[in-house]
Parts: sequence; structure tokens; C-alpha cells
Amino acid sequence: MTTRLYIGNLSWNTTEETLKSVLAEGGRDVTDIHMVMDRETGRPRGFAFAEFGNDADATAAIEQMDGMNLEGRDLRVNIAQERPKRTGGGGGGGGGGGGRY
Repeated sequence: MTTRLYIGNLSWNTTEETLKSVLAEGGRDVTDIHMVMDRETGRPRGFAFAEFGNDADATAAIEQMDGMNLEGRDLRVNIAQERPKRTGGGGGGGGGGGGRY
């Protein structure tokens, strides 16, 4: 089972490599990192998600890194919440032709 963490309040200068090296300190098994980027500017949005190979490593990362200063920013690290299901009806209807034949 993998445990997914949310890492917030990242500096825009923080790279995936920097984040992974900090998360992996002490031999923790980091299996994936996803830094969220702004679609329009291509710049990091200041948060990321990291997956760990086991719960113990994820818990240790939370304990060590929540509140830790990285590149001038105090990090927020906790278990990522599932994205809520989107409601809504999907696409719109066709609309009428209204023309004459």
C-alpha cells in the first residue's frame, strides 16, 4: 500500500529533485513526486504530492517535515485528502434548430 502526502507552501524555486532528496532522508522509500504546475504560466503552484512505499515512511516524513523551513518557507505536510467527486450533469444539450423547412 502506498501513502500519498500533500506538501504545501513550497518555494517557487524548489525542484522535484530537491524535494525528493529531503523526503528520502533517512532512507525513506519515496516512490513518486508530482509538483503541480500552473497551466498558463508553467510555474510551480507551490505544492506537491509525494507517494511512499509504506505508511511508516510517510508518517516519519510528516513528523520531520511539517513546519520545517525549506528554501525560506515553512512547509505544510500531511496526508493528502481524496479529491471530492465532481457533481454536475456533464455537457449541455443540443439546442433547437428553430428553422423552417
